[in-house]
Amino acid sequence: MRISARNQLKGKVKSVKHGPVSTEVVISVANGVEITSVITETAAKELELKTGSAVYAVIKASNVILAID
Repeated sequence: MRISARNQLKGKVKSVKHGPVSTEVVISVANGVEITSVITETAAKELELKTGSAVYAVIKASNVILAID
């Protein structure tokens, strides 16, 4: 896979929660560090995602918003 995005984190799928339209995928990228991604159900099926699958979390964002109480 070659991609221009530089924010790539390799990990393993921890859980996949299928819904009628979207799927929530939790990825473990380091010990105790998880990223959650919501993708279409169609994409989840095409990628054949399941617990333990090796994946890359590719992050492309124009903004990072921080908040405090």
